[in-house]
Amino acid sequence: MTKTNAGRFFEDYTVGDVITHAVPRTLSGGERAMYHALYPARTALYSSDEFARTCGLPASPIDDLATFHTVFGKTVPDVSLNAVANLGYAEGRWLRPVYPGDTLTSQSEVIGVKQNSNGKSGVVWVRTTGHNQRGEAVLRYVRWVMVRKRGTGDAPDPVIPELAKSVAASDLVVPEGLKFADYDFTLAGEPHRFGDYQVGEVIDHVDGVTVEEAEHMLATRLWQNTAKVHFDATNRPDGKRLIYGGHVISLARALSFNGLANAQMIVALNGGAHANPCFAGDTVRAWSEVLDVAETSAHGVGAIRLRLVATKGSAGALRGEDGKYLPDVLLDLDYWALMPV
Repeated sequence: MTKTNAGRFFEDYTVGDVITHAVPRTLSGGERAMYHALYPARTALYSSDEFARTCGLPASPIDDLATFHTVFGKTVPDVSLNAVANLGYAEGRWLRPVYPGDTLTSQSEVIGVKQNSNGKSGVVWVRTTGHNQRGEAVLRYVRWVMVRKRGTGDAPDPVIPELAKSVAASDLVVPEGLKFADYDFTLAGEPHRFGDYQVGEVIDHVDGVTVEEAEHMLATRLWQNTAKVHFDATNRPDGKRLIYGGHVISLARALSFNGLANAQMIVALNGGAHANPCFAGDTVRAWSEVLDVAETSAHGVGAIRLRLVATKGSAGALRGEDGKYLPDVLLDLDYWALMPV
């Protein structure tokens, strides 16, 4: 019997299976520093303990997407080690902040399977939950991934889960104690508040980042993401290493600071698609569209729903006349963030 892990193939997934993922990860200020070194992240709430305390939190939390990457990375050996591509996300909610010293674990339930028409791969849907050391859920989301088949035999009957098109504003979780009554816009970096944004508004974030192999490889190792397509250049016919989709998400989110500096905390992930592959040498730019706004029960805290697009092209360009994503579009992400009113 082999002692090495070859990873699961499409035939190995059954709807209803619950997978507990190795290995627990205790986060520290080191992860925050590395995250800010990898991405041009400057959001004040995640940069300063003192700023966070003026907003009612005990200290600066770990960046929301660093939490996502950590929870996601745990799932890779069991869900996407043999992936062709990660396809999308839905029903994501950040349920409580993660602070330095917290230990995260991940667990996933298989909620859907469907073989592709080529008979060589299939799509697997999983609902993943991240917990802290007290057993409290900190993050929950659905993702679907295209996975290679081991052989050409029979496939399981397809089960395609029904997923909500978005997280309702009433279901957003505002961290306990968070308030923006004493919010310092000068220290945050921009004067624009909740009421300054209009539904339908498109914001060009102007700046760009050229992706390098070194930083992408460092990121995947940091999050303990072992997917072969990110490490092994022989795993793809074109001989290229695919940039981890989460790396593109964090780049785009960090670039969105220019125009959305006060969109402080991501609290929900409504949907997302990695529209086209990203490779080393690509220059990533970002633009956002305001999709919705909503009030919350917390003092001075509003929720803004945003479409975040990472692209190699121009702001505002998303789909062609055929309805398909333009080839320059890398990411189409729909999320809710908290912003001072």
